Amino acid sequence: MTNDLIAKSAIDRRLAEIITPVIEDMGFELVRVRLMSGKATTLQIMADRPEGGIEVDDCAEISNAVGAVLDVEDPILDAYTLEVSSPGIDRPLTRLKDFEAFEGYEAKIETNQPIDSRRRFRGVLAGVEGDEVLINVAAPGSGEGTVTIGLKFDWLSDAKLVLTDDLIRDMLKARKATGAIDETKFDEIETETEGSGKEDD
Repeated sequence: MTNDLIAKSAIDRRLAEIITPVIEDMGFELVRVRLMSGKATTLQIMADRPEGGIEVDDCAEISNAVGAVLDVEDPILDAYTLEVSSPGIDRPLTRLKDFEAFEGYEAKIETNQPIDSRRRFRGVLAGVEGDEVLINVAAPGSGEGTVTIGLKFDWLSDAKLVLTDDLIRDMLKARKATGAIDETKFDEIETETEGSGKEDD
């Protein structure tokens, strides 16, 4: 079932219908599809494994398979570039299960209708209850403390994780645990910035 978060426009939804079976047959899941028209037309597909952790080689395989199907179906009128990528660390949240999986992490959510006169919410995900996404946001007017609000999944127009130190650390730890990161292939990355003479932004 494709929702607005996965595919916003009519053409995105049509593309999702075509490519979802292809991606799922390969053992992946469609996270998001967007046809971007500017100077050049680009079809952006974000995919992931059900358990997370998609690699560059996987993206290339998906690109080949999806490209072949789109050549046959031919839903895009203009010449276009196909880009297949992983969701990244500050990933878009497009399925109800994403909000459950990333409970405890900070997220930005936008709704398609104003809820209590606001459409943007930023806070810590607090899981899912039925068809509602729970998020802990700053209590209005108090300056401190949080309040948990429930936003119906159908109300959401955009949602993504906020890139925080905790999120980066936990994602790297998870990738290491699955063997996705082979530390022997990388030099140590210097993270100390003190004494470099450069000021952080």
